[in-house]
Amino acid sequence: MRTTFAFSRSFPRSFARVFTPPRKQGGLALPVMLIILVVMLVSSIYLLKSSNSTTLTASNLAYDSAQSRAVDAGLHAGFRWLSDTAAGNNKALLNQDSPDNGYLATLDTTQTVRSSAFWNGRKTVVHEGQSIEYVVHRLCLLTGAYDAVGNACVQTADPNSGGAHIRVGDSLASDSPQFAETPKVHYVVTARLSGTRGGNVVNQMVVLIGG
Repeated sequence: MRTTFAFSRSFPRSFARVFTPPRKQGGLALPVMLIILVVMLVSSIYLLKSSNSTTLTASNLAYDSAQSRAVDAGLHAGFRWLSDTAAGNNKALLNQDSPDNGYLATLDTTQTVRSSAFWNGRKTVVHEGQSIEYVVHRLCLLTGAYDAVGNACVQTADPNSGGAHIRVGDSLASDSPQFAETPKVHYVVTARLSGTRGGNVVNQMVVLIGG
């Protein structure tokens, strides 16, 4: 004899919702994340380039400063010769050119430091393994004595020296007629250095020596 049992069970409505198919995604998060990644990438590239530019700028400034200090060795060499010559009994040597010592008794005002003729008679010294060229010019139109007929030199004189009598109200300007008996003639020492990175440094020094 077979006995048959029938069961009936009702499932809650929430259980049926588990098997409902998911809704389609809108896809908005993906482009937003891509945009954020692009912005971060561009920002990192900019920061990298900015740091490199800062490093190069600091390096170039330090290099220029070192080159400027090095070229001063040429100025000191020219000044030393000029000072030693003027201090002795050979001041008359300054009236004529001395190319062996990098000295010219005249200056062509049409020439500049960029002109090759400006460096005629230049002298080379070596400082810390670098070759430095310098030339000394007397700011005169002609060779010979500064006060020779037809010659014109840049001069400076102290109107209060040499016992010059200055009345009240007279001009004390350097171009006034109350000059000392012996004016000071102007000399210019110019030095240049060609750097290893292709940069050129040119420094100048003005020296005043009694005529």
